[in-house]
Amino acid sequence: MGLDVGVTDQLKRRLGTGDAVVIGLGSMIGAGVFVAFAPAARAAGSGLLIGLAIAALVAYCNATSSARLAAKYPSSGGTYVYGRERLGEFWGYLAGWGFVVGKIASCAAMALTVAAYVAPEGWRPYVAAAVVLALTALNYRGVEKSAIVTRVIVAVTLAVLAAAVVAIFVSGRDPGQTVFSFSFGGVLQSAGLLFFAFAGYARVATLGEEVRDPARTIPRAIPIALGLTLVVYVAVAFALLYKLGAAGLASFVDPLAQAVPSGLAPVVRAGAAIAALGSLLALVLGVSRTTFAMARDGHLPRALATVHPRFGVPHRAELAVGVVVAILVLFTDLRGAIGFSSFAVLTYYAIANASAWTLRRGVVPALGLVGCVVLAFSLPLWSVVIGAAVLAVGALAYLVFSRRSNASS
Repeated sequence: MGLDVGVTDQLKRRLGTGDAVVIGLGSMIGAGVFVAFAPAARAAGSGLLIGLAIAALVAYCNATSSARLAAKYPSSGGTYVYGRERLGEFWGYLAGWGFVVGKIASCAAMALTVAAYVAPEGWRPYVAAAVVLALTALNYRGVEKSAIVTRVIVAVTLAVLAAAVVAIFVSGRDPGQTVFSFSFGGVLQSAGLLFFAFAGYARVATLGEEVRDPARTIPRAIPIALGLTLVVYVAVAFALLYKLGAAGLASFVDPLAQAVPSGLAPVVRAGAAIAALGSLLALVLGVSRTTFAMARDGHLPRALATVHPRFGVPHRAELAVGVVVAILVLFTDLRGAIGFSSFAVLTYYAIANASAWTLRRGVVPALGLVGCVVLAFSLPLWSVVIGAAVLAVGALAYLVFSRRSNASS
């Protein structure tokens, strides 16, 4: 009996450094690279290159802080665990809440992106829901299978992006396009929007209980994945600005498909859908692990904190996340999902940097904390208001739950 209890809430360490890097790449090099540059150009013109640099700097600080924390606390949950251990129970809970609700919105955004590229407009919500349920079923079969599929998706996406960048430069610049024009006012907002495309690197940390030798593997995997992603993003951004100019880039919903020669456009559209699938697969994986960790600690229903005896995954948490996202895509749109997700995830990383500051005070966690706060409040006003309201609801629920627990004890 005791053995049965012991194995129901522990995950097996199956992933190596390569698998962890691929999961990080699959989380970052996804739909964001196909959709984020256009709104960033609308906000900042060619200043989006500066926004990209700012987003990358904040992401680096967050990645470094997350890697340090993950090496010390190699368990599922990411900043939910770090905030709890370093700052207190409430901050850990708030980080976990921000991650779960923000990444559920990201899951919805990725599913809707897939549907936008492969389905007629009227069918898109239903196709998005079907995609979510299919990938949830894949994750249910085990994290090793998910890592294999993610590896294939990343390879296809990188091949499509490389072909697109080469084809853009070979075909030459459109007449009348300028490579650099700029708006100071929108640079920070563009950085906040582009941060959405970077925000997958710490997904590796949420798999802390499933990574072999986490103290060594996680600090290596996160910066490798981030560095590779930045190289890809810089190449794509320069190619788009070279071909379309800032004004042209800002005017298209699908700028990469518009920038390549017409014969390559269907391949780019297919690549965008595949990339969104890769992001969605890794997102569901990460959200379910944080849900699992919060349920194990009693902040979510404890029934979610069980591990499948055969597949070794938190199957109930995965099913719960999949069902919620499948319902959400029926009632939201892509822009709303992205804006809310960015605010919630920046809050999550702000807590990560504050936690890292208690380990080793220095420039990196301080800069990361300030950067997250500045970018979060540079987002469009409605994103800030809705995001703050949802976080406040989570905080209120925690206070009510804590008072009831104290009263009962």
